[in-house]
Amino acid sequence: MGSVKDLLVIEQPSKSKPGKARFAFSDRYSVFDWGEMPDHVLAKGAATCITTAYFFEKLEQSGIKTHYRGLVEGDEIKRLDNLNSPQSQMEVTLLQVLKPRISGDTYDYSRYKEGNVNILVPLEIIYRNSLPEGSSVFQRLKEGSLSLVDLNLAKKPYPGQHLEKPFLDVSTKLESRDRYISWDEAKELAGLSEDEHEEIKRITLHTNELITREARSAGLRNEDGKIEFGFDESRNLMLVDAVGTLDESRFTYEGMPVSKELVRIFYRNTKWLDAVEAAKGTNKVRWKDLVAIRPPALNPALKAAVSMLYKACCNEMTHRIWFDDAPTVKEVLEELKGVVSV
Repeated sequence: MGSVKDLLVIEQPSKSKPGKARFAFSDRYSVFDWGEMPDHVLAKGAATCITTAYFFEKLEQSGIKTHYRGLVEGDEIKRLDNLNSPQSQMEVTLLQVLKPRISGDTYDYSRYKEGNVNILVPLEIIYRNSLPEGSSVFQRLKEGSLSLVDLNLAKKPYPGQHLEKPFLDVSTKLESRDRYISWDEAKELAGLSEDEHEEIKRITLHTNELITREARSAGLRNEDGKIEFGFDESRNLMLVDAVGTLDESRFTYEGMPVSKELVRIFYRNTKWLDAVEAAKGTNKVRWKDLVAIRPPALNPALKAAVSMLYKACCNEMTHRIWFDDAPTVKEVLEELKGVVSV
């Protein structure tokens, strides 16, 4: 299915009926749109699966529809309360993925103007509660593709600035490189009505509030994160993919990154990333073909510490000890200070 999850199809979706599948959350990771990287992070898949299941169950309790059906343990589909041990497979409602057609060096989304049902919305919705170091916002402001008016700010922001109100951003989902777009373009591209557009924003803000509250209980600040949507057979919106994990959200603990950002920091000082950025500037669609070097492996100490961080965050955000070998988030971060410069 992708760089960090495998898709096991049980029933194929159709134009009129959703299907059924299982997500197998792997220990793989991906950064900078590359896809699968050379290392695996031990227990990342199970920790991510449990964490997103926790948030899906909380969201459903508040009336938000999701694609979540339960977690796979043996031959049974269970809710978290009935689970005996951490699992890495989740059963979900399966939607159609209508990939945009490639026309030259552009993408054609005309098929989304037909009011389809049982489909993935081809967008990633990003909520931003602050602008941490490394946020794409700073580069986009510099380039002029984003303005202070967009952010509802009167003056240039600084790294770590907390926003008075969440800023909702949007990017493409099904292109070779995620591309930030305006909300007007997003509505046009995905064939959204005004009501659907507003409902996406409402659900995103509600989800952001939930993640912020639960992260705070673990001493974490919810800086930003991404959410994905689909339409069911009646074209009602539903949350899909995963939410609230260290892959989908960017958290901090007393100013220190607690997310995939730690891995991004490692790769920012590599020749591989220089080659990736150069290629993206040359060809927006087939840029990966232009990168002649492969990404290096992680520092072993960093890889081990990141594994513990995924487990520790899962324990603390879900209020249950799933991984009894994991120290606290605070203890893991103290160790990380010695292996990565943040």
